[in-house]
Amino acid sequence: MTALTGFLVVDKPAGLTSHDVVARVRRLAGRAVKVGHAGTLDPAATGVLPVALGSATRLIDQLVDARKGYRGVVRLGVQTTTDDAEGEPVATLPVPVFTITEIAAVLAQFRGDILQQPPAFSALHVAGQRAYALARAGDQVTLAPRLVRIDRLELLDWASPDLTIEVECGKGVYIRALARDIGAALGCGGHLVSLQRTFVGPFRLAQAVPLANLTDQSCLLNHLLPPETVLQDWPLVQVDADDANRLRHGMAITATEPDAPHARAHDPAGKLIALLKRDGDNWRPVKVLG
Repeated sequence: MTALTGFLVVDKPAGLTSHDVVARVRRLAGRAVKVGHAGTLDPAATGVLPVALGSATRLIDQLVDARKGYRGVVRLGVQTTTDDAEGEPVATLPVPVFTITEIAAVLAQFRGDILQQPPAFSALHVAGQRAYALARAGDQVTLAPRLVRIDRLELLDWASPDLTIEVECGKGVYIRALARDIGAALGCGGHLVSLQRTFVGPFRLAQAVPLANLTDQSCLLNHLLPPETVLQDWPLVQVDADDANRLRHGMAITATEPDAPHARAHDPAGKLIALLKRDGDNWRPVKVLG
């Protein structure tokens, strides 16, 4: 059977953790196949979850800084302990009659580089423990604000008390926290009631396969994308058999075009075998996959 190596774009259903999805794929792939995911989704969230198999797991780090897209519904007037619908209400306020113009003006405050305080119920570490574990134990958890970037934030719909937003952002953004802060800026509080991730880097929702449709190894193979999908912006260096062998053994090869700081090397069969870094007149392998 063809090696199970590449990326699956899974449409994660609500109610499962990202780890649950990986466990399901691992059962189908077999114990000998490495499986990992990029970009954790909360259990209540749905949408794009990239899952790497085989040697593609070594490329998960290429998605750490990838831009992500989300579509979410913010319910105004109610604040919760977790900033989403999973938590307990802690405050309820009447929702004023907002115009779309008024809401758009508030959303504009959250575009670009902003300071965001992560939710108390998050996986961040506090004194060696997960913040959510401390919060569940009743401890007061206050996390320091972090600089994050929101490239795009648009209002898709407003039907009081719910507003639907679309977000494109960099790493580290909590959409739950964004919902909380939008509600605070509007003066009535708010929380996230639903969230769908629409893309992670090059992986789009249109490519995603529902987890329920993955029933055997053949299904995995049918939906696998090549490992180099995450490197589509990297220059390609096509090497011959001799240079491919050198790279596989961690040896440098003579650099050719393109004149770039890094590149991806493919062997004569077209298989991705290494990530390269330019070192003067040489390409040096920094990660060997083949």
